[in-house]
Amino acid sequence: MNPTLPSRPARPAERDSPWAPLATRVFRALWIAQLVSNIGSWMQLVGAQWLLIGHDPALVTLVQTASSLPVVLLALPSGVVADRHDRRTVLLAAQGALFAVSGVLTALAFADLLTPSLLLVLTFLLGCGTALMGPAWQAIQPELVKRRQLAQAAALGGVNMNLARAVGPAVGGVVVAATDPAWVFAFNALSYLGIAVVLLFWRRPGARAPVPGGERLAAALDAGRRYVRHAPGMRRVLLRTILFVPGGAALWALLPLVASRSLRLGSGGYGLLLGAVGAGAVAGAVVLPRGNRRLGPDRTLGCGALLLAGVLLVLATVRDPWLVTVALLFAGGAWIAVLSTLNAAVQTQLPGWVRARGLAVYLLVFQGGQALAAPLWGTLAAGLGLTVPLLAAGALLVVCAVSLRRWPLRDGEETDPSPSAHWPVPPLVFAPGPATGPVLVTVSYRVAPENGTAFTERMEHVGRARRRTGALTWGLYQDGQDPAHFIETYLVGSWSEHLAQHEVRLTLTDRDHEDRARLLLVPGTRPHVTHAFDTAAGPVVPEDGERTETPSARRTAEPRPSKGSP
Repeated sequence: MNPTLPSRPARPAERDSPWAPLATRVFRALWIAQLVSNIGSWMQLVGAQWLLIGHDPALVTLVQTASSLPVVLLALPSGVVADRHDRRTVLLAAQGALFAVSGVLTALAFADLLTPSLLLVLTFLLGCGTALMGPAWQAIQPELVKRRQLAQAAALGGVNMNLARAVGPAVGGVVVAATDPAWVFAFNALSYLGIAVVLLFWRRPGARAPVPGGERLAAALDAGRRYVRHAPGMRRVLLRTILFVPGGAALWALLPLVASRSLRLGSGGYGLLLGAVGAGAVAGAVVLPRGNRRLGPDRTLGCGALLLAGVLLVLATVRDPWLVTVALLFAGGAWIAVLSTLNAAVQTQLPGWVRARGLAVYLLVFQGGQALAAPLWGTLAAGLGLTVPLLAAGALLVVCAVSLRRWPLRDGEETDPSPSAHWPVPPLVFAPGPATGPVLVTVSYRVAPENGTAFTERMEHVGRARRRTGALTWGLYQDGQDPAHFIETYLVGSWSEHLAQHEVRLTLTDRDHEDRARLLLVPGTRPHVTHAFDTAAGPVVPEDGERTETPSARRTAEPRPSKGSP
């Protein structure tokens, strides 16, 4: 079961098929196993809430908090783990931990020893396992399907969750009513084994470490933060997420209240409403590829936000259960369209070395936004009724759609995150250790005077690439005595960080920006590069093995230069 095995060329009719990712055996097997696991998770949630019936009502709401809080707390560290280690191993470890915690929960439930405190603690630990799994799970998607199928893969992931949301609570309620909550815990524990079995058979191609010699946690976190900060495409995705999530979260936060208060429905009626959302998500996944091709990502996002705003208007004003059910079909389609578009935008922009960390930031913004917005809508509903918060949430979604004209999802530039090792490792007289640093890199250019302005503009893109891949500072200077002489300088935290730029961090898009800037150099000239090391770092070992002492008291000693690529 190797996802890298060659497959037959897709016929033109298959390129837009919403089910195209399922043709890959590993993706299909993982999708089915994930569906079973997600159903088990929803069944476990029902069982946990049922056991707390009769206790303080706050305890019932704490079950949801205990399961979702770890995602907010651990998303970024989990992204670092998934980037620093083999993602298949990380996923297997998460499945093992989830199985172990679920086993303890099941045993305590059968022994009638499960107190409310123990239940909440174990639910929190299950949430920790899910948080550890999230970034790694998202990051392996580009390894399972073709790049052009990432939107379909993201849509199928949303279909998976919505199907589980529709089926899991209903099945869990039947099992709890007919037998005992312990049995839903047992099913949830066994459901983790399916994913583990598929992962054991998947032979993921090996990948080089992002930084030779490894990264410390703090440095890895800072590298992820630095990448997102200097990646305009990622910032636009996060902006769109921030604008969409507060209004979209109202659907899930207020739907139970709409069912019970506005429509006077019981648990069965609420299950029907959830089923309508799930069915709409499936239908949305079917039409999404063709819609994306015709509308493009920005119009798909705008239409999805406006459609969801219209559904919230229906929920605020209509009291007919059947009309509301029909409206929720469109809500499911709109939700899956927006989420799939955002998810695909993230995955197609992130290079492999930082993909899990970038996805972790996206998940943190998305989950954190929902976690903050949901209680706000609930508070407003308690004080003002349902109509006001539903209309307010719809208005926010309209603002989200209108703002796309000012801040589109993409800046018009297509990115290729494929790695590009176009910098040869620089030949140095000294052999610095991985932790030696900081390293000052200086690049001198000869630019014709008439090209100076254009060169400066193109180098702004190069500067962002330097910062994304490890530079702590970056600057471009023009010689006051020789206007044709431009000097680029940037500081990298350590020699291992700079080697990572050479080996794994630069992308084909970064190379294109460099090539475009160097087209403006004086014909026949090439950049001149030097690497200088901070003399306060201690002794540096020459290539012949002899140690050369450096005066640690002086931070501005004469640099040790080397010619070559940056």
